[in-house]
Amino acid sequence: MTVSLEEYFRTTFEDKLLVKMPEREDDHLTPATRLLEKRREMSEVEQALGAQKEEFQMKMESLQQRREELERKEFQLKESLLKFDKFLKENDSKRARAIKKAHDERDLRRAKEREILRLLEEKKDLQGSKDKLLGRLNKHKIYHGYLERTLEAAEEFHEIREIIARYETLVATHTDLLDKSHKTQDAVEREKASLVKFTEEKNNEILHYNNKLAKLQTRLDRAQSEAVKWESQWTHIKNTAAKKTLLLGRIKMATHNLFQLVNKHLKQQTVAEDTADQLNRIQMFIMDLTQITTEIKRAAAVETSAVPSSS
Repeated sequence: MTVSLEEYFRTTFEDKLLVKMPEREDDHLTPATRLLEKRREMSEVEQALGAQKEEFQMKMESLQQRREELERKEFQLKESLLKFDKFLKENDSKRARAIKKAHDERDLRRAKEREILRLLEEKKDLQGSKDKLLGRLNKHKIYHGYLERTLEAAEEFHEIREIIARYETLVATHTDLLDKSHKTQDAVEREKASLVKFTEEKNNEILHYNNKLAKLQTRLDRAQSEAVKWESQWTHIKNTAAKKTLLLGRIKMATHNLFQLVNKHLKQQTVAEDTADQLNRIQMFIMDLTQITTEIKRAAAVETSAVPSSS
């Protein structure tokens, strides 16, 4: 309201409400005219007071509804902030677990690569041994026919038997080395295939987590934007509530001042802290004032009717 409520009540009720008793210097006005004037003033005062009281009651109800709405929105905002904080903590935890799992898998892949390198080195060594044995075998093949003929002619010689035993052992060793080389080659091939498959799976999984992380980052940015928006609305709500509180304070101050004027007129020291109670006291005062005016009007009517009879 642009007009001060206190000034409005003061000018309305101090000048119009406080009716003085008829004075002798208004002899030029008839009692009926004065009663009509007082009735008109009382009607204006009652209408003004009724309008102000209705307006005050409507504003009080509006302020109460606004206060409840603000409390509800504040509770909803707190709940949203708590849920958002929980959501951020859960995302941080999931992100940390995903990063740790990626690190562990990268370490495992490196260990697999080192194992493959070791197997390749072992294969290389076995291949070297195989080549040496094959060379020795080829070198001794020329003696195979001779040894057979020698064995047919001189099976009794113990040394030849030992040579044959050694040769058989060498052949068996060569065969074992070949088998081991083949097994090692198969193991290396299997490890290579497993590494390729493992690398593809982990690359796909890392890509999936990167996409998921990008989506979470987008949601985080959107949530931060929403938080800024809610903070702006909360600031606007607080400013509006402060203005309404100031207006309510002014209304209470104007009502209190009017109540003091009534007490001053009645020469009483009635105490009433509640604004509604003060308005009720003011209404009682107006009703009493209306009754007094009615009695004055009745007395004036009697006086008016008595004047012609005496003349």
